[in-house]
Amino acid sequence: MNRSDLPNLFHQPLAERMRPRSLDQVVGQKHLLGEGQALRRLITSDQLISMILWGPPGCGKTTLARLLAELSDAHFEPFSAVLGGVKELREIIARSEQRKRTDPSARTLLFVDEIHRFNKAQQDAFLPHVEAGLITLVGATTENPSFQVISALLSRCAVHVLRPLETIELTELARRALADQERGVGSLGLELSQSALERIAGHAAGDARRCLGAVERIALHFRERPMGLEPLSAEEIAEALGADNILYDRSGEEHFNVISAFIKSMRGSDPDAALYYLARMIEAGEDPLFVARRLVIFASEDVGLADPRALQIAISAKDAVHFLGLPEARYPLSQATIYLATAPKSSSTKSYFAAAAAVRKHGALPVPKKLRNAATSLMKQLGYGEGYANPHAYEGDYVAEDYLPEALLNSSFYTPSEEGYEKMLQERLRIWRERKTRDHRKKKR
Repeated sequence: MNRSDLPNLFHQPLAERMRPRSLDQVVGQKHLLGEGQALRRLITSDQLISMILWGPPGCGKTTLARLLAELSDAHFEPFSAVLGGVKELREIIARSEQRKRTDPSARTLLFVDEIHRFNKAQQDAFLPHVEAGLITLVGATTENPSFQVISALLSRCAVHVLRPLETIELTELARRALADQERGVGSLGLELSQSALERIAGHAAGDARRCLGAVERIALHFRERPMGLEPLSAEEIAEALGADNILYDRSGEEHFNVISAFIKSMRGSDPDAALYYLARMIEAGEDPLFVARRLVIFASEDVGLADPRALQIAISAKDAVHFLGLPEARYPLSQATIYLATAPKSSSTKSYFAAAAAVRKHGALPVPKKLRNAATSLMKQLGYGEGYANPHAYEGDYVAEDYLPEALLNSSFYTPSEEGYEKMLQERLRIWRERKTRDHRKKKR
């Protein structure tokens, strides 16, 4: 390729042109594809199985699925959960059945991009064909499959977690594209300094597609630059990358750094710092609903019962953000941030984890018979519900009663703080516990 070919250089996105054609060309994911690693062993031994590829955008999920099909000599059927439906799926299944009739050894790899977008009924449609071996399902998702993929389908698939690409891997990817004269932009003769390559890697924030997109924009920006000049510096490529993209990335390290600082500022009761980090996120294009979800979590995790209104404020802010959208959503987000930062703090809701530890340690202990639901005559004969004392029948709507299984009697999981509303709860529990101790002593006499 030479300068006369430049008008045709960008007929296809660089990320698509540079897509790896072999496992050895894949950058990153060494924990899966390195020598001796589980997924590489499956591929090289031609043991194609259904799987879920879970990872952030641009980490290589689609590329890996294509390579799986090619290396296992399977027919690749791409399918988007966003654009396709059950009708298109039936057509794919019909084609797979036709292949099987023609050649019983034929394989079909069905690649479902963004599988988390499918609802339960749609995901159920895959099950019989996966079980029958008619298709090998490879689903790609950016969301936790534990929550987004139905358990029946998940149990039939291996789950492989892909990681964002590291800086050194992204710079290697950029170098390849700059040097490759067949598929990359090597014919331009552009050279970038190490600092410029690192700027691209920081801009890409773990996303290979974003990295190659940045290289492509730089190539377009400097396509008329004479050859033989000094390598481009980080400052020179900044305009081609765009200042906003450098400021903050919604999926990279800075994203996690800023949201962490936001939460810790609220926890530290510093509304000024909390507002600053809120503005950092919103002005850089963060999804306001992501921030709203963090506020809801914080309201329960860090404020809790020290101020029961905190959760109401956070939920209301979330609803307002959803209803209004930006730019007006900045007001409810700001209001909730200030409220939570200045509210009394308590982490007593983490008492749940003490209870969960008891569940794991002791297993499913029998529920005391007096607390069981006596829904049938047989249950009543077996003593279900017998001896239950309803608190509403006693003074102050309280009766000294044991509700925990016998093995956990006298266990305590919840310890209220002395902050805000919880200080009153502390006193209330103290009175109840003293009364319970006193009444139990009377019963023993």
